[in-house]
Amino acid sequence: MDMGLKIKENPKVVVGLSGGVDSAVAALLLKDKGYDVTGVYLQCWDFSIPGCGGDIDRADAAAVASILDINFKHLDFIEDYQNKVLSYFYESYASGGTPNPDILCNSVIKFGLFLDWALDQGYDYIATGHYARTVRTEECVKLFCGADKSKDQSYFLYRLNQRQLSRALFPLGGLTKNEVRVLARVNNLPVFDKPDSTGICFIGDVSIQDFLEERIEPKEGNVILKDGRAIGTHEGVWFYTIGQRRGFNITEYMGIPLYVIDKKVEENELVVGPISEAQRSVFEIEQPHWICESPKLPFECVVRIRNLGKFRPVTVTELSSGLLKIESSQKFFGVAPGQSAVFYSGEQVLGGGIIR
Repeated sequence: MDMGLKIKENPKVVVGLSGGVDSAVAALLLKDKGYDVTGVYLQCWDFSIPGCGGDIDRADAAAVASILDINFKHLDFIEDYQNKVLSYFYESYASGGTPNPDILCNSVIKFGLFLDWALDQGYDYIATGHYARTVRTEECVKLFCGADKSKDQSYFLYRLNQRQLSRALFPLGGLTKNEVRVLARVNNLPVFDKPDSTGICFIGDVSIQDFLEERIEPKEGNVILKDGRAIGTHEGVWFYTIGQRRGFNITEYMGIPLYVIDKKVEENELVVGPISEAQRSVFEIEQPHWICESPKLPFECVVRIRNLGKFRPVTVTELSSGLLKIESSQKFFGVAPGQSAVFYSGEQVLGGGIIR
């Protein structure tokens, strides 16, 4: 487990306590290692909004800090989260994309504003409960998958830069989820059996469509085939993603399962087809970001296009500055614009980009 380089005898670290078991055990491990630990709850959403369990999470975070006998603070990032994460989230969906708010949340909020605050307050590091690992070399800080392959969260961290990674600690990187829960239980942490959060970063367990409907009104449109023939209706193209099979109404029986293969935003038309038309072996990415130095193009690696998705071997070539072409001998299902494609060499994260 890489705990980072101690830059003095008792380095000061601030842990983002979310109210869950992972961040609680991260704080526990760091304190046991001799770090001067402070816990911070980051509030990025109004607790009164339906579906937001923030008030419970904050209480759980405070309880963990009390049991561990560490200082506890509460930071208000509601306005920043709204302006820098949610505005992008809404705009991307409205334009037909399928963004991943957790990736942006990590680079902008947790390892952006939170890190800046921590360094201004004199802390040496920030720590989170992510299942990922770092290795510090003379050249750079490298990012690797977590040891628990079923919980690996390296996909969500691929946009972090060297400044951010050099000040980040991931105490759970070498542990499995079961080991984390055991540590929480034997150390009497009250969140040892708390279910994992499955919702949008910092908001709670609310469905994407219900959340989007707070800002984007449903608008009925046609479901069409590639040839333009209308065979059903939908509630608005922005509520669907490439590869989706359900949620739209088919009025003409086709005899086979149909999947979303394209979205015509201006016409509000949802294009569907058989599974073969929802698969691609070639796609493009923009806004590439590399953890260490950018590799010499073209190069070969493996890529995943969603968190915990299958690794596929690919060849990466440059089309133009800031635009890369991804080719594979294997098919990808549901390549959705706005999502991220993340490159790996074995368990090392090389970088990634946004699917066009």
